[in-house]
Amino acid sequence: MSLVSSLKHSIFVRIYAGLLIVCLCVALFAQLLMDTINKERVQSYRENMATGAFHIVSEGLAHQENEAQRDYWLSDASSLFGSEFKIVSIDEVDFNASELRRFEKENTVVRYISQLTTADVYYRLPDNQGVLTARISQVTEQQVRAIAVFLLDDLSYYITLSDKRARLAQLEEKFSFPLAFKAVAALDLDPDQMARLRRDEVVILLQDTNTSKSNSSIKVIVPSEISDMAILIGPVPLFNWFPLNLIVSMILISMFLISLGVYALIFPLERKLQLIQVGVNEVSKGNLESQVQVIGQDEIARLAATFNAMTSHIKRLIESQRELTRAVSHELRTPVARIRFAVDMLADTDDEDSRFMQRDFIDEDIEALNGLIDEILTYAKLEEGSPKLDLEPVNLRELLEQIERETNALGKPIKIVTKLPNAKVEAIADRRYLHRVIQNLAGNALRYAETTIIISAGVKKGNAFVSVEDDGHGIPEADREKVFIPFSRLDDSRTRASGGYGLGLSIVSRIAFWFNGRMKVDESRDLGGARFVMTWPIKPLTQILAADELTQDKSEREFDA
Repeated sequence: MSLVSSLKHSIFVRIYAGLLIVCLCVALFAQLLMDTINKERVQSYRENMATGAFHIVSEGLAHQENEAQRDYWLSDASSLFGSEFKIVSIDEVDFNASELRRFEKENTVVRYISQLTTADVYYRLPDNQGVLTARISQVTEQQVRAIAVFLLDDLSYYITLSDKRARLAQLEEKFSFPLAFKAVAALDLDPDQMARLRRDEVVILLQDTNTSKSNSSIKVIVPSEISDMAILIGPVPLFNWFPLNLIVSMILISMFLISLGVYALIFPLERKLQLIQVGVNEVSKGNLESQVQVIGQDEIARLAATFNAMTSHIKRLIESQRELTRAVSHELRTPVARIRFAVDMLADTDDEDSRFMQRDFIDEDIEALNGLIDEILTYAKLEEGSPKLDLEPVNLRELLEQIERETNALGKPIKIVTKLPNAKVEAIADRRYLHRVIQNLAGNALRYAETTIIISAGVKKGNAFVSVEDDGHGIPEADREKVFIPFSRLDDSRTRASGGYGLGLSIVSRIAFWFNGRMKVDESRDLGGARFVMTWPIKPLTQILAADELTQDKSEREFDA
């Protein structure tokens, strides 16, 4: 079975495939969303990190008294920082509204110019006309040490420790990490780090957590001019691509989207089951007219079709039972009445010949009753449920020869023409029931034929067929479907005169049904009367027949012998 066919006919394959697609789509969406969020986080992180550094540089510029000093100081700062600082007019750069709003909040603007690796950083100076800018490709240890130098330079304009702390608190507002004076003894430094600090070197400490709960960070210890005191910068958090809150958010969003996808996959199934449940409730109330309208070719749709066929089958069985009861009572009344009359005649006559004649009448009526009961039992057996079929290869030629002999033995003045198939032609069928089909059709043809009947059988286009035709008056097209109704007689008086109970063709129709075949009645091309044709698959039945409508829909085939 192809993938498309599996998706069409199997609910579980469709759900599994749908879940796979949903998971892939959610994964791609989560990846795209995380990339977008991290892009914004990186942007915000770098802007926040740059704001403090550029603010301290602008503060250093503000301490210079003239343009020459400013240029010299800026050149010196560029050398320390490892990137060239420049001052440009704010009108020289085309800033958008969002960037101007960041300037109003005294934040930096970061513009990436090469795959998030190189960026131009802008910081508006206090005069609101100039913009301090530098091109930065990466954050280096040199830049961290330069910030420490800029910080010491700014604090040098303040004399006392309290003034320095107050100034440091002001500067801390521009940084995204803490700034504080700490006693050297409280910093928990090893001897090597302590020695470097005494040599007025900047000490950088890495705190690596290797967890998603807290970011890795660095601490920068800057020696101050105050004895036994140092400036602690940080901890400065390093950028974490997968923080715990982001991972949890992605998991929750993914679960929500997957749950929506699962609901979208399950909802049609739930809806179909609800429709079936409504149909079951209606049938339980006795409403056999109820039909479940489920579209599709999957298991639920097939279940609904089977349910509809079952209700139709039950309805037809009930109607057939009622018709059978009425018909049986009607059919039994006449022979019983004749038997009662013959018994009365036997009691009232002493003539031996008359007694023998009445006895013969009784025997005929009893034989008629036996035939009727046999027909009724056969029909009821075929009608109530699936009969036990002994499927086997049946030689159609041998069967037709047997039917020919049996029909000729009846001694009717009707010519029987048998079109025998090839000796090797076989079909899978129950021989007993197939024999009954041809026998009933032949018997029906004998009652209405004037001179000739034709019996034929064979295989055509993967289907086996048997055909019986006569040269009688035929059956009007409007009445052709009625002949298969139990106890149906198109010409009641003629049927009674010629024999029959109105069950023969009904039995044939039911046998055709259980053979997964169909009956067809039309006009004989050769004889001009009625032609009855039964077709059925030559291969063994591979499915259980649920009800008339299901099987007949699947078995509708045109036949033209």
